Amino acid sequence: MKHSFKRLAKDALCVAAAVCLTATIAAAQSKKATKKINEATARSQRAAKVFTEIMAAPDKAIPKDLIDKAEAVAVFPNVIKAGFILGGRGGNGVISRRVRGGWSAPAFFKLGGGSIGLQIGASSTDFVLLFMNEEALKGLLEDKLEIGGEGSVAAGPVGRVASASTNVTLDAGILSYSRSKGLFAGLELKGVVIDPDNDDNLAVYGMKANDILTGSNKLSLARMPAGVRIFPRTLSRYSVRQ
Repeated sequence: MKHSFKRLAKDALCVAAAVCLTATIAAAQSKKATKKINEATARSQRAAKVFTEIMAAPDKAIPKDLIDKAEAVAVFPNVIKAGFILGGRGGNGVISRRVRGGWSAPAFFKLGGGSIGLQIGASSTDFVLLFMNEEALKGLLEDKLEIGGEGSVAAGPVGRVASASTNVTLDAGILSYSRSKGLFAGLELKGVVIDPDNDDNLAVYGMKANDILTGSNKLSLARMPAGVRIFPRTLSRYSVRQ
């Protein structure tokens, strides 16, 4: 009887310890998920702010007819380029794909790349990329996309009258823009790698980037976390296909 009591007590302690451990793990996971949601919200807000500021100057903004033709829009705010002799750039951003009546939930991506040359100091640049066709999107949604293949990317034209001179750029799958120190212009962007930040995508949506942007079960605006809706809503202010 005495041994049975000790065994029951020991079992009870084990159960209690297991319950405490499970609760601790659940609390840690909840805290991590909350942190990821907050980071996703901040990233979406920064991207929406950059796009709004760029489009606020009609004489220097991205031509609306190009946005109307784009299949997806990427914004990478505050990409840092730094180094001495060997340099590199890195940053985080969001990409939304056009869907009927608006834009998809923003999938989270990372931008990186190296460069060699005489570089001293650091700079912060905002990048905007327009993916103009399905082929460009296909490249994006593979394991990673390296920008710079011949004919795949072109400096995007700006301003109200730029659309008249865009025929030379329409063969490019991607149009690229940058803003640094207040100056906004098309950019010949090469040697940059874009790949999905699926740690964040899974934490926020429970899906990887490919499923967010191409899956049959795309998230409606109402099903997106409230904090990230600002980016597709911002894009919808400038271009919506019915």
